[in-house]
Amino acid sequence: MKFGGTSVADGARVRHVAELAKKHRDSGNEIVLVTSALSGVTDMLLKNAREASENGKTSSIKEFIADLTKQHHKAAHDAIDSNSNVEKVIRELDSRIEELEKALIGICYLGELTSRSIDYISSYGERLAAPILCGSLNSFGVKSHSFTGGEAGIITTDEYCNAKPLEKTYYLVKERIEPLLKEGIPVIAGFIGENEAGIITTLGRGGSDFSASIIGAAIKADEIWLWKEVNGILTTDPKIVPEARTIPVISYIEAMELSYFGAKVLHPRAIEPAIKHGIPVRVKNTFDPDFPGTIVVKDLKQSRDIVKAVTVIKNVALINISGAGMVGTIGVAARVFSTLANVGVNIIMISQGSSEANISLVVDATHLDAAVKAIKEEFRNGIIKEIAQDRNISVVAVVGAGMANTPGVAGRVFGAMGKAGVNVIMISQGSSQHNISFAVSIESAKKAVQVLHKEFGLEREK
Repeated sequence: MKFGGTSVADGARVRHVAELAKKHRDSGNEIVLVTSALSGVTDMLLKNAREASENGKTSSIKEFIADLTKQHHKAAHDAIDSNSNVEKVIRELDSRIEELEKALIGICYLGELTSRSIDYISSYGERLAAPILCGSLNSFGVKSHSFTGGEAGIITTDEYCNAKPLEKTYYLVKERIEPLLKEGIPVIAGFIGENEAGIITTLGRGGSDFSASIIGAAIKADEIWLWKEVNGILTTDPKIVPEARTIPVISYIEAMELSYFGAKVLHPRAIEPAIKHGIPVRVKNTFDPDFPGTIVVKDLKQSRDIVKAVTVIKNVALINISGAGMVGTIGVAARVFSTLANVGVNIIMISQGSSEANISLVVDATHLDAAVKAIKEEFRNGIIKEIAQDRNISVVAVVGAGMANTPGVAGRVFGAMGKAGVNVIMISQGSSQHNISFAVSIESAKKAVQVLHKEFGLEREK
């Protein structure tokens, strides 16, 4: 079971998590807990690390450390029942906060912040939360020991800020954690591991989910539960469609498509180890624990639900590249893509007409200027005559494994758009047929999602 930042926001919520875990253990389950940092802590750690490298003010660090200490001491007192347990946890917290303070002051004097230092500093959120959750469990009479990711056996590559587990991780975690399950509940700090030299690394976006997935795969868990503040994965954003409902079962490929197209509940890389080892991943709500949530499985039998969900990506921009010189010229698309890759621009969506006279791309809006500049420099020879850009767009994606081999889905999608008076600017569909995505104006995006949600009956209980 992994608990996200909202689930362990403060001491009262940490206590709720401990009670929840105890209840499941008392029902006969063997459990490992993976915890995120307390609310807002990781962001504050990174902000203070950046400021330390820029202005070198040790006085600011002292203030931050005092606030951080106060926050975690209060959380420990709120989460833990017995005094003896509290004092032991406070001592551990103080020792770690002292290490953190020394590191931040070192950054002040050095005036630089490396990716290795960022990983070290940002790891403290989880490293301070784990002992508090462990102490809370102990105070409820559940034997518990807390581990950093590295102590639990998560050994990674040297890619700071985006490390990946080495194969040895799986037998190390099994060896260190599995024997503890009979007698209690181990608590592991999510998001972090260490490389083979013992230096702290972090697992990047969705890091705590990734930790849980790695650990679950290593101990061959029956299920991996990711506890969040939502009732699972929804058919769409409830702010756009209030009737949006929880999807009970979804395939990994569908969850991956949804995540890529703006649904923030799961990061696809985070559940990859679980899916690779055939372990279902369940997304549950900490604040409504009896609700079954969404279960993500490796493969779904052909589903009666043709479409599972509709999602939207905002803050994107369209680039349209055209020119008669592109027709029959080999390697134009390759040059466009490699040029954008070289300047760090991620392409979200691509469409090319069979005439070869134009290529349309959707990129993150923040990358638009860099992308246009790079393409202009690359094609100074005149093959490309025009580069048009449009910031006034959003991308709508219709996702569902049931779309594959079902005739007429695209007809229904675009027929519904036509009836609703929504102009489609660009269309893209992969050969997997699990997703149809298209660009519309920002003003039309909400209407497009609402119309498609209704068209495919997603508001109805299945």
